[in-house]
Amino acid sequence: MSDLRHRLRYAFSILRPAELAARPARCPMCGLSALLRVARSPIGVRCLRCGASAITLAIASVLTADRPGLRGERVYELSSRGPLFEFLRREVARLSFSEYFEDMPPGAMRGDVQCQDVQHLTHADASFDLVTSTEVFEHVPDDRRGFAEIRRVLRPGGAFVFTVPISEAAATVERAALDDGRVRYMLPPEYHDDRIKGRGTVLVYRDYGADIVDRLREAGFRSARIDRRWQRAFLGEGARVVIAVV
Repeated sequence: MSDLRHRLRYAFSILRPAELAARPARCPMCGLSALLRVARSPIGVRCLRCGASAITLAIASVLTADRPGLRGERVYELSSRGPLFEFLRREVARLSFSEYFEDMPPGAMRGDVQCQDVQHLTHADASFDLVTSTEVFEHVPDDRRGFAEIRRVLRPGGAFVFTVPISEAAATVERAALDDGRVRYMLPPEYHDDRIKGRGTVLVYRDYGADIVDRLREAGFRSARIDRRWQRAFLGEGARVVIAVV
């Protein structure tokens, strides 16, 4: 199935006719385009040219606004597909990327895609100027260890720019934990969609609150903040983007 057909099928699956809207827009990744809203949710708004959701549009807006030297930076993206990956592949001269494959050890290759577990990265210390991810860390069993690993592979002055679902609550709520290889549930299981595994296949370990910045500082980042500039910028949708600096 082509990527376009996949996008169309997904759009129809979440379509809410009463919430339809469209307008011309300048996409931060592909230029002059238009936005289409098929549902009032961040994934229900898409750029009609590149297919980016409002979540991806928000993180790309931060990168284009705040990283003027992006083209010359060494960047690590925690995925190997999707509009943000395609944007970075066009714009960045030195791009590394990976996926997490449960049946492969970190560092192994599946075709041209490297397997990495963010809790146990095989990259050397201070390898990158920028690390990016979209909706990943809510699925990481030990997110504190993952944050520390991202911190380790960033150079001094480097940044981790990423999105996760963040509630209005002050404190993060743990939904599940991994104990000796077995999942222990504190709340009813919740699953998100995955481009590789399919819809409703990836367990959510936590619902982040505003204290995510404290977790990042505890992992060794010099500063961390939640950027809210684009949380309603795309037909009323978008995302809070987290920026942590070494």
